[in-house]
Amino acid sequence: MKIFAISDLHLSINNPKPMDIFGPTWEGYLDKIFDDWKAKVSDDDIVLMAGDFSWAMKIEETKPDFALLAKLPGKKVIIRGNHDYWWNSISAVRKNLPENFYAIQNDAIKFGDYVICGTRLWTLPDKQFTPENEKIYKRELIRLELTLQNAKKLQSEGNHLICMLHYPPYTFKEEDNEITNMLEKYGVEKVVYGHIHAYCKQNLVLQKNGVTYYLTSCDIVGNKLIEIV
Repeated sequence: MKIFAISDLHLSINNPKPMDIFGPTWEGYLDKIFDDWKAKVSDDDIVLMAGDFSWAMKIEETKPDFALLAKLPGKKVIIRGNHDYWWNSISAVRKNLPENFYAIQNDAIKFGDYVICGTRLWTLPDKQFTPENEKIYKRELIRLELTLQNAKKLQSEGNHLICMLHYPPYTFKEEDNEITNMLEKYGVEKVVYGHIHAYCKQNLVLQKNGVTYYLTSCDIVGNKLIEIV
């Protein structure tokens, strides 16, 4: 079993929203992703998608987007991104998922020796942080700890822990903070995240205090799946 990751697909089959307006990297990007996916992934493998799956506004509008990826091999694990406005209650999301799709929201799932958890997070505190941002950020910290706690309940001796995030867990300075400290506290080995796009510069892979972080936004990684296990 291999585990791959990619994020920020921004699908819009029902109501087309061309992504190539954001630059040449997005021209034909889905064809490139799907070709790479078919070449790398088997039915026994797992693909982690860390948010911004679809531009849809309502959950029923996502069906063509999910149907498109349902044809691809592997088990697909998704978390919510900041543009996944269609994502309402987790029960409604899971009810509408095709076969071999799994949604995580503050909980965790286990495949073999790997426990996978995840949450959306939020922007990190800075000088422009508003009281509303502070409120959301603190709530997301609680959700991060909740998903990690649930992961530990599933984890047996020798199991490996992977955490999916949508927002980056650190700034471009890659300094320690509440989020990285919490990931280390719970023994997370690998973290995948997205949200950042080509106009932002950050290391694609970072090893920090025993944790390996992977930036997986599709436009930054050349529209190819990143093998993390």
